[in-house]
Amino acid sequence: MHRALCLALALIAAPAFAQANPQIDYPGFQALAASVAPARVERLIAFDAFKAEAAKPGTLLLDARSADAFARGHIKGAVNLPLTDFTADSLAAVIGANPDRPILIYCNNNFSNHRSPVPLKRAPLALNIQTFINLVGYGYPNVRELADVVDFTDPKVEWVTG
Repeated sequence: MHRALCLALALIAAPAFAQANPQIDYPGFQALAASVAPARVERLIAFDAFKAEAAKPGTLLLDARSADAFARGHIKGAVNLPLTDFTADSLAAVIGANPDRPILIYCNNNFSNHRSPVPLKRAPLALNIQTFINLVGYGYPNVRELADVVDFTDPKVEWVTG
């Protein structure tokens, strides 16, 4: 009963908090996430297609994990821009002037061996989800996401450190 009461009070108070900071728009985030969901499903690609796309000129393989995680290992050819550093300017600096540039993303949850350097994240909090939403929200619609779970020690992955 106490939990239900707390939830009800939080829901009643939420609109007041939502107005407190005009630079934070949770309902806007919810709407963006909902609008992106159908496109994301269509943009999931299998590992072989992911690697083929990554080899094409002009395609950006973006790793949005932390700089530390990137340094411990990443797919060869990936460029690191941590999600926490996403801004319109930082994205433009990494992606370039063409908002339709093909962008490929992956995260820890695309790997089957969950030891350092790629510990498993809770599935609803996988970095791919947030990265996809943010990229589309910043105006980059041509994002594709690795759908498969692969072993990062598989030579086809081309995992590198440093």
